[in-house]
Amino acid sequence: MPSPSLPVGILGGGIGGLTAAIALRRAGRDVVVFEQTGRFGRVGADINLTPNAVRALDGLGLGEALRTVAARPTHRISRMWDSGAETSRLKMAEAAEAQYGAPQLTLHRADLLAALVAALPAEVLQLGRRARAVEPGEGGITLRFADGSEAAVAALVGADGIHSVARAALWGQEHPRFTGTVAFRAVVPAGRLDLPGLDSFTKWWGPNPQSQIVSFPLGAENDTFIFATTAQESWREESWTQPGSVEELRAVYADFHPQARALLDACDTVLKTALYERDPMPAWSRGRVTLLGDAAHPMMPFMAQGAGQAIEDAVVLARCLAEEADTPAALRRYEAARLDRTSRIQLGSRGNAWLRDGGNADWVYGYDAWTVPLA
Repeated sequence: MPSPSLPVGILGGGIGGLTAAIALRRAGRDVVVFEQTGRFGRVGADINLTPNAVRALDGLGLGEALRTVAARPTHRISRMWDSGAETSRLKMAEAAEAQYGAPQLTLHRADLLAALVAALPAEVLQLGRRARAVEPGEGGITLRFADGSEAAVAALVGADGIHSVARAALWGQEHPRFTGTVAFRAVVPAGRLDLPGLDSFTKWWGPNPQSQIVSFPLGAENDTFIFATTAQESWREESWTQPGSVEELRAVYADFHPQARALLDACDTVLKTALYERDPMPAWSRGRVTLLGDAAHPMMPFMAQGAGQAIEDAVVLARCLAEEADTPAALRRYEAARLDRTSRIQLGSRGNAWLRDGGNADWVYGYDAWTVPLA
């Protein structure tokens, strides 16, 4: 048995890992977060928090801080790429809050991370800790880091993303499949665009399932975030920080509606990544180790649920560890409570058909991680 003085370790200080640390501390657990970066910078662009994610964060006391730095899209609109015709319009903002108990919030990733970090004592975070090995044992879990140091924890939550060291240590290397689709991301400063619908989440559906342009207001400044995808076999770099070409971006969507093209004409820079898909895992937990967020269920971006599902994971994990003294049993209970839902969303995110012609968002947005029955 591990020493009772050992903390729960969280590998990865991203959105899921930090949310888990906050939730576990509120549940009375001693935690430590090991993050490979040396500091939290303004890396990455947007976070789209749908009502299910916002409600989970509200339960951690973070809602007020996030609302001050976020935009609230008024609607979720679908439009056709060529004619501009609307195919669906879903009320968000106050309507979403009335229906689901929380609004949709769109904000800069760095602002969300700053709010999460501010909710934790400084000693909980250990930066510059790049894990190389995870070694479960009878006395707990030993983590070995790239600088030669090591740490012992009573249990480990692998929240270390799509290239998870924790997942590889227990289940071996994964073999993701390239989808033949690439994604572009850009942010246009507020005031540069004069177009209808900038206050809404708008998706321009392309001529094929791989092609789309999405825009929505970002942060309290109401910048405009742009996310676009297209089929392309030649680019296979999976990185959300790799620069792309603005000229290529505009050329790819040259046949889209003038209002959609105007979004791209306003871009100064763009990031580009290849999109890979992974199959749902049959299990996430083994002994005193479990996974969370992208380490457990990396998703395509078409339902905007990557961060939301990691946040839900964190709340449900903390509830299970609060209610169950036997840690391996608690981790199995967490897995049982989350696996079906995340697998359904993971598979549903592949098809790029979410809410194209309306549909019902209740099963995603109406989920409450604080009250959902535990297995």
